Amino acid sequence: MEGAVPTAAAAHYQPASPPRDACVYNSCYCEENIWKLCEYIKNHDQYPLEECYAVFISNERKMIPIWKQQARPGDGPVIWDYHVVLLHVSSGGQSFIYDLDTVLPFPCPFDIYVEDAFKSDEDIHPQFRSFGFQLIISRGFFDRKFRVIRADSYLKNFASDRSHMKDSSGNWREPPPSYPCIETGDSKMNLNDFISMDPEVGWGAVYSLSEFVHRFGSQNY
Repeated sequence: MEGAVPTAAAAHYQPASPPRDACVYNSCYCEENIWKLCEYIKNHDQYPLEECYAVFISNERKMIPIWKQQARPGDGPVIWDYHVVLLHVSSGGQSFIYDLDTVLPFPCPFDIYVEDAFKSDEDIHPQFRSFGFQLIISRGFFDRKFRVIRADSYLKNFASDRSHMKDSSGNWREPPPSYPCIETGDSKMNLNDFISMDPEVGWGAVYSLSEFVHRFGSQNY
């Protein structure tokens, strides 16, 4: 059932967040949704904040396929320019993904999320051909990369003035959150430094899909 944590091994895990429908959520503002989730974890002190990470998913082309997203029910992927989830590496030895835009359980065991939402790199090319994408598929075109930032660092350093959500006429593409923009003493807008998958830019560490799974998963992918 959606919203339940599957597998017996995860049965005793207590979520670090409130239920999905009680979380702060604004469509198309995933970076802020996860910032607010990090803030909740910090304020409620159920788990050490250092066990949690904000994970930005993107690539150089800003075209990443993710399956099991609410924006596209069914078997097809959504092509995001970037997406953000929260990773909890629990002291119990399991990792969990919190994705407020997925139809998968919330939270979802890491290995299940990776298998269902990312699939394997080898699966991507035939999948996209079957969906009729008129693209020349070359190896690496849809590579997913992952910028993993400790939650405390994310809370301290992230800033967004939401200008990326306005069109050329200054109109909102999607309604903004009702709370004030997130800013720091040093910046009002540094979102691009988090979306960038250049390891020389920004905060945290950048991984390929295989590296990300090897680092945080319980099995090889």
